[in-house]
Amino acid sequence: IPFEEDLFMEHEKIERINELARKKKTVGLTQAELEEQAALRREYLDGFRANLKDILDSTVIQRPDGTKTPLQKKRPN
Repeated sequence: IPFEEDLFMEHEKIERINELARKKKTVGLTQAELEEQAALRREYLDGFRANLKDILDSTVIQRPDGTKTPLQKKRPN
């Protein structure tokens, strides 16, 4: 399944994240821009994690005998 960031976040919002990152490196951000950046990053990460979870939930392992089993959550050590 190809990764497409537009599946979980609008392209304009991703561009705004990048714009704020560039501005932060050059002239700095206002408090309002810092808050906007944090909210956009949170939205991006939430969408990324949800997309990854969907991919992993639909992934199956095919055994040599032909049986298919879904991925299981890793057990803590």
